Amino acid sequence: MTDTNLKVGLAQIAPVWLQRAATTEKVVAWIDDAAGKGCDLVAFGEALLPGYPFWVERTDGAKFESGLQKSLFAHYVSQGVCIEDGDLDPVCGAASKNNIAVYVGIMERAANRGGHSLYCSMVYIDANGTVGSVHRKLMPTHEERLVWAIGDGNGLRTHKLGPFTVGGLNCWENWLPLPRAALYAQGEDLHVAIWPGSARNTEDITRFVARESRSYVVSVSGLMRKGDIDSSLPHADLLIASADDVMANGGSCVAGPDGEWVLAPVTDSELLNIVEVDHARVLEERHSLDVVGHYSRPDVTRLVVNRKRQTTAEFDD
Repeated sequence: MTDTNLKVGLAQIAPVWLQRAATTEKVVAWIDDAAGKGCDLVAFGEALLPGYPFWVERTDGAKFESGLQKSLFAHYVSQGVCIEDGDLDPVCGAASKNNIAVYVGIMERAANRGGHSLYCSMVYIDANGTVGSVHRKLMPTHEERLVWAIGDGNGLRTHKLGPFTVGGLNCWENWLPLPRAALYAQGEDLHVAIWPGSARNTEDITRFVARESRSYVVSVSGLMRKGDIDSSLPHADLLIASADDVMANGGSCVAGPDGEWVLAPVTDSELLNIVEVDHARVLEERHSLDVVGHYSRPDVTRLVVNRKRQTTAEFDD
């Protein structure tokens, strides 16, 4: 890290699918690797810990009162990440030990919502190992709504990291203009978009958001292949039989503040992509367009954001 530059690692990896402890160990190992290669920030894909619910669309996930779906959901919840119980402590410890910031996608078993539902959460951990924000995906996409709960605005926050202000969103909520605007308004100039993994998801929007915001946009994707399904999982035979050979092919990429590729989408490989971003390029591109600064009209249009953490009960004792 310098006064103007930051080194960012994009960890395009597969989870140890639906196994929290083993996936946590893998994430820690990749944090160590990224730090060893000089990264100031390393980011991982959406729902990586412990994995994206690829079975839903392939096993009649909308069938009501299905014993199969209940069983798979119960296992999924059991492997969810409860931050309050210390499930992220190894990741926070790795960040602190290596003096590196981390963005990681988790399936959060939210204690303040009873602990029996899962939220697709994007967690920012600073280089001291402190959780800076937990952004629960505002609206799960399509079949995700069968297993994920709806989030809130509490995590729509940015963080100072060297010369940059970083923020991020989960998957398709990157297409939502108002959450993007909420981050822009807080000075975001390095946007991290996390995805379960597909180049078709990242190849258009990464450059679009960069060009709109005149920021760097880092899209980080996961991988998932039939061979990543462990035979010890519940209903493993069915999960393997119904799976495609490749369900998530990566597609991690980076666009610069001019909307041009810094790193074109990379597919089909588990690897750490590293890019160096230069804050001076942001300032150059803001000359012609700054959507929350000189090219905005807050006297005409303004955004109001509710960042209160939603809960079903408040107790006055």
